[in-house]
Amino acid sequence: MEYAKGRIGRVFTVRIDHGDDLILELIKLAELERIESAVFTLIGALKEAKLVTGPKESVTPPELVWSGFDDVHEILGIGDIFLKDGKPEIHLHAGAGRGENVKLGCLRGESEVFMVVEAFIFELEGISARRTADREHGFAPVGFEQVPDLE
Repeated sequence: MEYAKGRIGRVFTVRIDHGDDLILELIKLAELERIESAVFTLIGALKEAKLVTGPKESVTPPELVWSGFDDVHEILGIGDIFLKDGKPEIHLHAGAGRGENVKLGCLRGESEVFMVVEAFIFELEGISARRTADREHGFAPVGFEQVPDLE
């Protein structure tokens, strides 16, 4: 286990509008505001999205299982923002439901907002975290650098 201790810095309340690409808008905000480390929650609805809903088998690197929808689903999500190769990368897990149909997974690629998605972003200060590709395991975990204690 690795960890870093920090504190909450700036807080952003964000409205992402009908027709916008959810992940692209979060990346644009992170670039504009120079957000390097953050956690966020979101609520709203998506018209369409693709999700990774697990590995096909318990091996690494995994062969991904994809799921998606192209009709409006309500969503509830939690994610983080960390730099990878100097650019903000979004890691977002979301539950999406319509009627009795519910999906849960890692939202990836394009995702079109229906009406509105509201995001609440909490910037993390005092930690230096970066994503670095781990080709052997097929993902980019968060790694931490030492920074002076905040207390």
